Amino acid sequence: MHIVTSRARLYRTLRSAYLERAHLLPEATILFRVKRYDFQESLVDGLTVIQAAPVRAAWLLARSEVTTLEINEPLMLSSVWGSSLAIIGLRARSLLGGPGATIVSYAMENSNPLRRPVGGEGQLRRFATSRLSRFVWRHTDRIAFGTDAARVTYGSAMRHRPGGLTTTVIPALPAPCTCPAGDGPNEPRVVFLGALVARKGFLDLLEAWPSVTARVPTARLTIIGKGALEDRARQAAEQDPTIALVIDPPRSEIHRHLRGASVLALLSQPTATWREQIGLPIVEGLAHGCNIVTTSETGLARWLSEHGHDVVAPGAPSSALADSVVHALQKRGGATAASLVADLPAVDGRLAADAWLFAGAS
Repeated sequence: MHIVTSRARLYRTLRSAYLERAHLLPEATILFRVKRYDFQESLVDGLTVIQAAPVRAAWLLARSEVTTLEINEPLMLSSVWGSSLAIIGLRARSLLGGPGATIVSYAMENSNPLRRPVGGEGQLRRFATSRLSRFVWRHTDRIAFGTDAARVTYGSAMRHRPGGLTTTVIPALPAPCTCPAGDGPNEPRVVFLGALVARKGFLDLLEAWPSVTARVPTARLTIIGKGALEDRARQAAEQDPTIALVIDPPRSEIHRHLRGASVLALLSQPTATWREQIGLPIVEGLAHGCNIVTTSETGLARWLSEHGHDVVAPGAPSSALADSVVHALQKRGGATAASLVADLPAVDGRLAADAWLFAGAS
């Protein structure tokens, strides 16, 4: 197998949203290692997608004519081994008389992973990954930050800025979605979209929900996703008629549910090793005119607060979460949805970032 495009993207994980975006971008080969939980196979049609472990991916790139390669961001420690091998492969190709390559990356990390605590057995691995992270940073030519919080994080984590590095901040905001509009929300409906895990605030939302329905009896909650807490989600839907559960639906159905929702709730909670960078469900909710209820963990927290969405502190009591959901539901309506969508850029922020990253690429 050979890479025949001049552009390539090297991702550790591949998810449906990346494939949807790829259909809107100039042709590029996508190399990836593992599929995310929301991967939809049909979206691969029409794209050049290769599943490859790091060594094979680097070998394919070294034998290719790729002149611009997008890699995962330098502070994504789980990907630095693969990124480093790819960079080395392309540098070796250049030294042997092949074309040079521009390395670009889109960065969203808003919490320095190099400062997170590790146990004794993890010290050696942390030492190695931190060195590789800085190696990737030094050999990246262009970085687009999705939030200003990411820019600040890199400024503190990577003290020495490479002389040849060019950066910019392009907020990770969506353009309004072009899917069929439908009739819009006809009832006060909240959507939880994403992985059914504790860190996404799923259990926090379930705990607050009875207080929401006590104040807004017609409120409905639709849970969309899959994950470790599926059984808990099923139990909640069986016991409470105001809750509906949709496990791993196709993308078209997700769009339909978001069109019919007033509020999207993603109450992300930090852990010792993780902080929400942006939250793809937030982006998708915004694109469909949803009011957002989230925590200050997301890198979009400041923008959301400034534009009338509800942002609470992580670990807030269920009463405060219920207050925020009720407040968001009370703002529902066609005019509100239209004004929320009007706050969004005409061009999707990730697409704009891609155009900047690949500027001048053939």
